[in-house]
Amino acid sequence: MTVNPLFKDYFSIQAEDYSIYRPEYPTDLFEWLASLCPEHQLAWDCGTGNGQAAVALTNQFSYVIGTDASQSQIDRALVYPRVEYETALAEQSPHADGSVDLVTVAQALHWFDFEPFFKEVERVAKPKGVLAVWCYELMNISPEVDEVVNHYYREVVGEHWPAERRHIENGYQDIPFPFEPIPSPKCTLTKQWTFKHLVGYLGSWSATQQYIEAHQDDPRAQVVESLKTAWGEDETKTVSWPMTIKAFRVKP
Repeated sequence: MTVNPLFKDYFSIQAEDYSIYRPEYPTDLFEWLASLCPEHQLAWDCGTGNGQAAVALTNQFSYVIGTDASQSQIDRALVYPRVEYETALAEQSPHADGSVDLVTVAQALHWFDFEPFFKEVERVAKPKGVLAVWCYELMNISPEVDEVVNHYYREVVGEHWPAERRHIENGYQDIPFPFEPIPSPKCTLTKQWTFKHLVGYLGSWSATQQYIEAHQDDPRAQVVESLKTAWGEDETKTVSWPMTIKAFRVKP
């Protein structure tokens, strides 16, 4: 890989540091989800990744099981009381029939085989059980920074995004959910970032990693100087992500 000296302070991201660059979900989201459920015994966080949503759900549910198809993600998931992790495909969960109060999928549904997953949700959900899925889009920082990030997203690494990315760009509007929709609130995620966080976050994108694998070079080299100029002298900036939430009553 070609290494530019400009990047020695910014390109140390490791897989286990992935969560550093990801926004936290707001407490109000989980309180709202709990309000939809008649019972609060068991929640299933499918595609749990590092367990961020699974841990947050313990404030509202007695027990949470997080599943992920990736063993490496499960191995690095957050250890927390009343959270159990299992490696499992989305359509092959470890749950008994009619046992789950709430199924959540945070920034992962676009990877699933939709029809088998929805059938699995219907199998495991209790009467009046709820499915909630959400995703967040490209972040907003400032007009100057956003212009460079959008160029990087579309022109530099654009061809390396997986086809499933279109579902996030469409706000999950093109996914055929077979359940009764529940009106969902609008939500924006926010975080305070340094410039180093921004560059690290771009490095965590799957398209960046695919570009590196294909070209043996880090694509962030093409925009880091422009990003630094656009960032300016501020030590930190507020970063926001528009969020799409979709909730459904599985068994009315």
